[in-house]
Amino acid sequence: MKVVFDSNIYVSTLATPGGVADRAIRAATEAALEVFISRPILEEVLGVMSRKFARAPEELARTALYLASLAEVVTPRRRIDVLTDAPDNRVLECASAAGADVIVTGDREMLSLGTWEGIEILSLRQFVDRLGRAQDIHQSRAAYRVRKAA
Repeated sequence: MKVVFDSNIYVSTLATPGGVADRAIRAATEAALEVFISRPILEEVLGVMSRKFARAPEELARTALYLASLAEVVTPRRRIDVLTDAPDNRVLECASAAGADVIVTGDREMLSLGTWEGIEILSLRQFVDRLGRAQDIHQSRAAYRVRKAA
């Protein structure tokens, strides 16, 4: 399965390590799913982390390397203008360029599409359920720490 995560999923992952979004992305990579990202998504994530979470330039550089190691970077060739928020259109462009099967997002407008050009648009919960690892991924953070430490 080819997957594109919206920038809001990556921001959740970085802002809440060990949270559901973080564990979902890790589960996707462990399940050997093909994960894709584009430069505009990466730039959106870094911009949000800088503006809203006051991350230092060095930390942002490490974040960029980390995200590029999680996903294959694609370069969209066409411009899409379907959604009102421009960064959301960049997610659609990435998914199109990657030939993705699924987009995972928390964006209501994007979720309301359901599918776009044959690409399923799922919430984080729907994606986790699709992976069939809902119990592992939705466990409490405390249980996660205990299990990880054991």
